[in-house]
Amino acid sequence: MAEETVTPEITETKRGYRKTRQGVVTSDAMDKTIVVTIMTLKPHPLYGRTLRRSRAFKAHDETNDAHTGDTVQIMECRPVSKEKCWRLVRVIERAK
Repeated sequence: MAEETVTPEITETKRGYRKTRQGVVTSDAMDKTIVVTIMTLKPHPLYGRTLRRSRAFKAHDETNDAHTGDTVQIMECRPVSKEKCWRLVRVIERAK
C-alpha cells in the first residue's frame, strides 16, 4: 500500500466555499467593526419590475482601515461576535 501525502494546496481547496460581497460602508463608529450595506436588484415575482433591496452586514475590520463611504469587499468567516460573521478583505475604492 502506498501512502498518500496531502499537500497544503489540497487542504485549502477542501476548506469550503466562502461567500464574498461588495458594498458601501455606512458606519465605522465602532472599534474594529464596520457596517456594510449591500444593494441587490431583484425582479418582482408577479409583475417583473426590478426592485432594489438592501441589507446591512457587520464586518470585522482589524486595522480600522475602512471609513464611511468606502466601497469594500467582505468575506464570510467564523462568528467573531453575536452579529459579526464577515471580515473585511480589501478596500476597493475610497470615499471622495
